[in-house]
Amino acid sequence: MLSLKIKSEIFELRKPLVMGIVNVNEDSFYKNSRVSSVDDTYDKISRMFEEGADMIDIGAMSSRPGAELINAEEEWKRLEPILKIIQKRFSDKIFSLDTINSETARRAILDYGIDIINDISSGEIDTKMPEVVAEYSVPYIIMHMRGVPATMNTLTQYDNFPGDIIKYFSEKIIFLHSLGIHDIIIDPGFGFSKTLDQNYNLLKNLDSFKIFERPILAGISRKSMIYRFLNITPEESLNATTALHVYCLEKGANILRVHDVKEAQQVVKLFLKLNDNNIYSLMS
Repeated sequence: MLSLKIKSEIFELRKPLVMGIVNVNEDSFYKNSRVSSVDDTYDKISRMFEEGADMIDIGAMSSRPGAELINAEEEWKRLEPILKIIQKRFSDKIFSLDTINSETARRAILDYGIDIINDISSGEIDTKMPEVVAEYSVPYIIMHMRGVPATMNTLTQYDNFPGDIIKYFSEKIIFLHSLGIHDIIIDPGFGFSKTLDQNYNLLKNLDSFKIFERPILAGISRKSMIYRFLNITPEESLNATTALHVYCLEKGANILRVHDVKEAQQVVKLFLKLNDNNIYSLMS
């Protein structure tokens, strides 16, 4: 069974988990994921846990296509008031921090007890990030992306897709193991350095990443691979997101990173019911 060491305890992934998304910025592609004040953030986090979130991912920098990176100082200015609330009100809950900056990660872990680091660049942008993760022994979400958000949509040429991405993770995992990092979560990076068709190819082959025997995170919630294909808006894409979440679970996703916790948990419950050993098919 897959497991992670979180809060100094072994956390077994006995069922698919739901990770809620909270964006402390004014630029993320889905406006309802954004929070603009400490009170808004507290209310959003509280509601997500009430709806069944297993963990919540906090981020202060937009990584939508075309977005510009922000410096660590600005990132920390946005994050620290939220981290104080988390430490005071939600210390028993699991939080990941979506950041590419090693110093931000260090301060959040050391001063506020953040449990997981979610790095969309897998240490490519800030090469000190893996050292910080190794030093504090927290789980590390590594994602496949080329370039930075501002350039990633121009970097979609592959020799072998999705084989190049599998090779990327193979090399990353070997490197992280050399640093003593073993609690690794794999995020294939839907929407990052991939065309619309490549995103669906990746989704169809999501089960290929089981070869690494690490938890697989699927982040497709309300993304452009859904709303552009259907010619709708992110705000109109919940139904389609839910449909693809079912497929993600069928293909082996262990964690769904979502904007809509209640609906994602309903998907998980139905998925578990359909896979209940007490439910028999006519052909059994």
